[in-house]
Amino acid sequence: MFAISVARFYALSAMKARKLFYIGHVQGVGFRYAIKQIAAGFDVNGTVRNLPDGRVELFIQGLPDELNEMEQEIIRSHLNGFIKTVESFDVAVDLQLRGFNILS
Repeated sequence: MFAISVARFYALSAMKARKLFYIGHVQGVGFRYAIKQIAAGFDVNGTVRNLPDGRVELFIQGLPDELNEMEQEIIRSHLNGFIKTVESFDVAVDLQLRGFNILS
């Protein structure tokens, strides 16, 4: 039998996940490393990686307020100068994902 606290159950059920694509001059400028530093200030799990087409893909999951605040922090940071467009999509939560990692 799988035991889980009521609080943990509600926290997990409230989790959301989002995939964001950053378009602009976002590769070769320390974008992924800066995103990882920003993520450290939030209660999120996720990954960030460069895509072959020049975009950066960010996958984040956590409580909706944490996701929204992290997205806003990215826009408020120096990274905003490199971003031309952001595409954002709600996606399925990955309950196996822990921490925040830069993928190659």
